[in-house]
Amino acid sequence: MTPPHRDSEPQGHQHAHTHSHGPAAPVSTHLRKVIAAVLIPFATAVLVGLVVLWPNGAPAHERTGVGFDRQTQQGKVVSVVEVDCKDVNAAQLPVSGETQPPEGRSASGGLCEKATVEVTTGPDSGRRFVEVVQPDAPRQLREGQGVVVAYAPDAPHDLQYSVTDVNRKFPLILLAGIFALAVVLVGRMRGVVALVALALSFAVLTLFILPAILQGSNPLLVAVVGAGAIMLIALYICHGLTARTSVAVIGTLISLVLIGLLGSLFIGWASLSGNTDDNTGLIHGLYPHIDMSGLLLAGVIIGSLGVLDDVTVTQTSAVWELRQANPTMSANQLYRAGIRIGRDHIASVVNTLVLAYAGAALPLLLLFTVAQSSVGMVANSELVAEEIVRTLVGSIGLVASVPVTTALAALVVSADRTGVGAEAGASAPVRSGRGRRRRARSCPEHTA
Repeated sequence: MTPPHRDSEPQGHQHAHTHSHGPAAPVSTHLRKVIAAVLIPFATAVLVGLVVLWPNGAPAHERTGVGFDRQTQQGKVVSVVEVDCKDVNAAQLPVSGETQPPEGRSASGGLCEKATVEVTTGPDSGRRFVEVVQPDAPRQLREGQGVVVAYAPDAPHDLQYSVTDVNRKFPLILLAGIFALAVVLVGRMRGVVALVALALSFAVLTLFILPAILQGSNPLLVAVVGAGAIMLIALYICHGLTARTSVAVIGTLISLVLIGLLGSLFIGWASLSGNTDDNTGLIHGLYPHIDMSGLLLAGVIIGSLGVLDDVTVTQTSAVWELRQANPTMSANQLYRAGIRIGRDHIASVVNTLVLAYAGAALPLLLLFTVAQSSVGMVANSELVAEEIVRTLVGSIGLVASVPVTTALAALVVSADRTGVGAEAGASAPVRSGRGRRRRARSCPEHTA
């Protein structure tokens, strides 16, 4: 006979049952039906939207030769020699660097670099041309360097090719490989699944959202359908087809609706056109039928989606784990405990979101600082106002997602008839008054 086990802990503090720290128990059939009744129509609408709006590819257009809209090929710098800038006939050779030097400084002084570049791709592969690099040019060339060359078919023969950028494929691919390796090493199978979800999200963006907008579909409608598809794919692939993930999806959906409404209101109220720089101007020139303000709103929705996923999944998991740790907690107690976690999350994520947008607009902010413009003047300019609206609308949706998702999760786990609370209670029947006291002391309620 096995001798009775004696714990070193005093008898009054012994636990009558244990808590599982693994995955939360599945919710009841009733709750699964309620969640499905919400999500199935939404998923169906997203699927129908994908079918109806699916593009046939980006529409063809005649290249303008401006900015990104140029014919480009790969090239390689064969040789670089230093020459006196005075001896270079800049009117007959492509020049990299400033086309108009600042007042008081001549581009003809000092030593220039005369680079011989060979085209390595396309019908003119093997053709060579000369590129002159000014000494104060921001981009200098070196022998053996890979470059991107632009082709202008209407220009004179010697000026048809010019260096437009350096080839950065290798460092970018290497950095992406290091990122993927780090994700897999730390996240293991979860990391692999996250990378798959990332690839699928990028596929939705490049194969559906961008071509559909270029084809003339309403940017807002395309963004809503595309964001819905990305949300369903990413969340369910990464976190499984569970009620916990479904609550996070519903919380994210509600927050996206709020962001869309606020964004539409304030973009119209602030008279933001969405056409504020050379790139957006080029898009408007090539495709005048595109609603640029709608494109701006679409960017706000898609940009907010990634941060929202993080917040809603975290809040839902927090509530589920609180319920798992203490099945006696009521919905109100779960909400108040979860919202305390959410407040810390809000403080860090909102700060991250604002700094991310500020970092992207840093060169623009520097220009305003040099011009000694007032804060009001800076904020009133459309370039900065766009970023302000984008940041604040996204942050409001982010903040709202915390109480919304926490409340939904608390209601779902508390209303569950066969969830962790019932299972935990059934696992430890109370046999005596002393047993009731032990059980009451083993699962103290969390007070908010």
